[in-house]
Amino acid sequence: MTISNRQNLDTADRFTDNIEQRERVGQIFEKLFLLGLLTGLFVLALLLFDVLRVGLGRFLTPGFITETPSRFPEVGGIAPALIGSMLLGIIVILTAVPIGVGTAIYLEEYAPKTWWTSLIEINISNLAGVPSIVYGLLGLSVFNYFLGFGPTLISGALTLALLSLPVIIVTSREAIRAVPDSLRHAAFGLGVTKWNTIRHHVIPYAVPGILTGVIISVSRAIGDAASLIVVGAVSFLTFNPGLFNRFMALPIQIYSYITRPEPGFANAAAATIIVLLLLILALNGTAIYIRQRFSH
Repeated sequence: MTISNRQNLDTADRFTDNIEQRERVGQIFEKLFLLGLLTGLFVLALLLFDVLRVGLGRFLTPGFITETPSRFPEVGGIAPALIGSMLLGIIVILTAVPIGVGTAIYLEEYAPKTWWTSLIEINISNLAGVPSIVYGLLGLSVFNYFLGFGPTLISGALTLALLSLPVIIVTSREAIRAVPDSLRHAAFGLGVTKWNTIRHHVIPYAVPGILTGVIISVSRAIGDAASLIVVGAVSFLTFNPGLFNRFMALPIQIYSYITRPEPGFANAAAATIIVLLLLILALNGTAIYIRQRFSH
């Protein structure tokens, strides 16, 4: 065997050893990631089991969803809080989604790529990580006092819309950016205007990604309590809220129940958590269905 052949064999052996080493490292990380996934699912299953064990009986009590709250844990219901959360979610969707998607379209398709645009993009990304109580203070200043809405449902809804906007803008921009440029160029080559290209080609292609951001942001908004407490949500109402009335929400109702010492209120809090989870699942299921429709 010549020296050249021996060197080639040594190089091949080292290359084979490197491949085997990378495969072993990849298998180790695969098992670690699987362990992390199973740990998260296990903790989630424990939480769901505990909530169902404690609250399912109270959830199935007649009138729990349709009646107003009571000072006694065994009676009364959560109708004002449920209606308040549903109205909050609807208003957040109607206000935050058009503004957020429109902002994303402008920044991605129309805005010139200057330092000013880059500064705006960085600030929007930073706003996505701001604690919700900061948005509550902003809503208190702007909607309660400056605009004079007071501690009403519309103030809480607009505050949650502000909370949702950064996430919707960021995810919508990523979805629009993922649309292939060849799709735009083909439309321009046929003489289609820029707006019609965006309306009929870019947006339908980006809808699945946009709805992902909507799901995340609206779910966060409906489950948020800190900003609503600052804006003026109450923990006890004997009437169903309107847009310009005092209001309740399911997270506030849960917080109110768990702070009371009577044992029966723990069951009511767990039952309210079940209702909140079902509401979020219903909204997410609707968005996922629409996303799947646009994916085909």
